[in-house]
Order: sequence, then structure tokens, then C-alpha cells
Amino acid sequence: MTISPADFGKLFAEFQREAFRLETLSVYTIPDEQETFSSFKAGEPQPDMHKNAPWVSTIRKNVESGKRMYRVHVVRRPLTDYLRYEMGWGYVRNAAAGEEFFILDVTDRPNPLEGIPDFWAFDESAMVTMEYNDKGEFLGAQREPESDAGKWLNIRDIALAEAVPFAEWWTEHGRE
Repeated sequence: MTISPADFGKLFAEFQREAFRLETLSVYTIPDEQETFSSFKAGEPQPDMHKNAPWVSTIRKNVESGKRMYRVHVVRRPLTDYLRYEMGWGYVRNAAAGEEFFILDVTDRPNPLEGIPDFWAFDESAMVTMEYNDKGEFLGAQREPESDAGKWLNIRDIALAEAVPFAEWWTEHGRE
């Protein structure tokens, strides 16, 4: 069932234990990021407004209250400009606020999650799949039936088992 943006947003405030995200795209076209993405591509320093974005406060508040926020991103090298931006400015910033990141690099191997969409899993019960067009523009989200939670948690577990911590991966591959 389609979930409204307001109801989707509430999940980030209401989850009790953990929020997991699987990311699968090499480009996300997010209107609010276009200015900072342009600054990144121009080699400018990260603006304070980006360093202190509302999402950072959401992460910090959740983590400080004992909740876990973590994600796996499936990538293939060479990284797109967007992924270098997302990781170099976004992941590093968000990790400082307490979010955990893992990378599943499928550059030299088959993707064990081929065809799986981006999704969020909240408290291992509320699953929300996300739909994007071929430009990485967000089209909407679907609340999956709670009875299907096991399927999505199995995908999460495969992603985590195949991934490495972001800091380790970034040290080795961040400039590629």
C-alpha cells in the first residue's frame, strides 16, 4: 500500500530500536541537494548548511536515545560523481552523528541483491520499499505487509553479510 510522505516521515521519529536502509542506485536526484552537489563538483568546501542539515539532527537524536540507524549501499566502481558526493560529504557527516554505513561492492562479482529495490526496515516489522525513475528521482514509497517482513530482513542479512564497513572501504576505494 502507498505510504504518504507524512506517514513515512513519522516512522523515523517513532521507531523504537533500529532503522535499516538498503541503497541500490548510483545516482539519487534529490532537489534539496542540487546546490551542495554543484558545490562538491566544483571542488568547493562543504557548506555549513549541508553539515548541519535536519537529517543530521534526526540521526543524532535517534542514536543518542539508544536507537540504531544503519545502511548498506550496493556499489560498482568507478563511483559516479553523485556517489563520491553522497559518501564523501553525506556518509562521513552522518557517521559522525552516529549512523553506521556498510558497502557491498559488486565491481568484480555478481550482485547477490540484483533486482532488489531500495527499502527501509523499521524495528524489523515496518518495511517500506522505495521507487525511483531511471534518473534517480524518488517517485514514492510502498508500505509492505508486515507478514512479508521476514523476506526483507533476509535481504538485509544478506546485504550485511556481504558488505564491509564504510570507513574501511572508503580508505581503500574512495578516490576511485
